[in-house]
Amino acid sequence: MLERLNKVFTVDDIEVFKRKIIHISTHFENSIILNSNYSSTDYDLIFAYGVHSFLSSNKNSLKKLDDYVSQCKDWLFGFFSYDLKNEIEPLKSQNLLCHDLPNLYFFQPQVIITIKENTVDLKYVLGIEPDDELNKILNFKYSFKKQSVKDNLELRFKKSDYVKSINNIKEHIRIGDIYELNFCMDYYSNDIIIDPVKSYISLNSLTESPMSAFIKLKYFHLLSSSPERFIKKKNNRIKTQPIKGTVRREKNINNDLKNINYLNNNSKELSENHMIVDLVRNDLSRIAKKGTVTVKELSTLYSFKNVHQLISTVEAEINNSTKISKILESTFPMGSMTGAPKIRSMELIEKFEKTQRGIYSGAVGYISPKIDFDFNVVIRSIIYDSQRNNLNINVGSAITFASDPYKEFDECKLKAEAMISSLK
Repeated sequence: MLERLNKVFTVDDIEVFKRKIIHISTHFENSIILNSNYSSTDYDLIFAYGVHSFLSSNKNSLKKLDDYVSQCKDWLFGFFSYDLKNEIEPLKSQNLLCHDLPNLYFFQPQVIITIKENTVDLKYVLGIEPDDELNKILNFKYSFKKQSVKDNLELRFKKSDYVKSINNIKEHIRIGDIYELNFCMDYYSNDIIIDPVKSYISLNSLTESPMSAFIKLKYFHLLSSSPERFIKKKNNRIKTQPIKGTVRREKNINNDLKNINYLNNNSKELSENHMIVDLVRNDLSRIAKKGTVTVKELSTLYSFKNVHQLISTVEAEINNSTKISKILESTFPMGSMTGAPKIRSMELIEKFEKTQRGIYSGAVGYISPKIDFDFNVVIRSIIYDSQRNNLNINVGSAITFASDPYKEFDECKLKAEAMISSLK
């Protein structure tokens, strides 16, 4: 077990300090920022960097994670790719691969910085001087890199092909094969140079999402403005918060109120959310103590900078001995990113989508020494490889029998707006 020390201090201008953290994060080969933007989470921001040990896996990944957690008994940070599903269920991913990532990756950092209000807790391993790390951040001078961002993002689906796919999915719904399916497409470029720091700062300022993340693993970068929590564990309580139902947030107050009224009362939007809540309740019931699965919020309206969304909160109590692998086997991927029933939906996703999702629809977060954890759903994200200069922005929506293919197409474009704007 790694011995970890800590030093607590206060910072007068915490926003400047956070900006410095974002600037310096790409200075390290591996780093991760989890940024709640002051939402009601345990930390306002977490920054972890330096690799003491790591786990990267494409086979028996959850068993390896259990062993790694037990061995380290420390803070671990990383992600699950959507394709971890293939280890949990008898599924395949054979579509175009845009970014070659493992199904699971976690690392044990040398330095962890947690921020709550203006209090900073620096946790470090022996051999690290905390004052040196603090000064390194405060004195770091960042020079924005030259970008080559032409209007060269392409949408992988033509609108006519998208509409055809939605109608085919609706036929599966009509015959009772599925009830709902999350269908995704992507904007992409294979010849683009961005400054990840500049784009993440821009994206975060546009969205201020509660489950935001910024990851660098060598050449790979994830710039995520996710508003959605996959799953959180604290002691023996677990919580998941699926999102289904989205409308634009308007500057004109009357138009905005109309959108809110639509979202709160539209039967299609509400049914999308309710179907996924039923799926999530079923997922949690497989690991929860009997009778403890409860819906704390059902289709509650949450407002973000650019959109209004319907979010439900489902909680449960589990035995203290329940391993992470068991929790993930029961709940991953997030039901809002698959559809219902889950396995058949994932089979049809593979059939109708054009690319493997990779880290998109997966999850990013941390595991604490107490084996508490918190993970987002990787949506509203830019995925970028600075060596190959390729970039993807995936977007999707829930398809039900009541779906209008043209409105679903417009919803996907709405969800992409902030990411595309942040590249300029």
